[in-house]
Amino acid sequence: MTDSWPSSDPGVLRLPSGRLVRGRGLRHPLPSGPVPTFGVYLLGRPPTEIPWQSRWVRWPDFWLPRDDADFRAALRQAWERSAEERVEFACGGGKGRTGTALACLAVLDGVPAEQAVAFVRQHYARGAVETPWQRRYVARFTPVPA
Repeated sequence: MTDSWPSSDPGVLRLPSGRLVRGRGLRHPLPSGPVPTFGVYLLGRPPTEIPWQSRWVRWPDFWLPRDDADFRAALRQAWERSAEERVEFACGGGKGRTGTALACLAVLDGVPAEQAVAFVRQHYARGAVETPWQRRYVARFTPVPA
């Protein structure tokens, strides 16, 4: 990995493949240190202007992505880019939507779907993946081959 996150930075999740991705809440200040090269923003409305490459996934707070195909495409793009770049996922608080996306990314990276929520809670944030429907979404998530 040529331009990844420092593994000790807050919010950085190491996937089984060794890829590092960062999750964060947009209501909190941008962490010090390197900025993302690509971000996936999980929000009910478009994010404010972001100075790096990004993708918006329409995803209201406490719910699920409005367009499953768009979310899956964003997830695949982020996973591919995370091999060489600093990729982050973010929502308002950094727990529910971000945790759900990170858990789905973990499934894409090889974590069994029924273990992905526990994986993200252990390695990212205890309160990640907040609602029962978000947990069900992850448990039923199956990656689509590239």
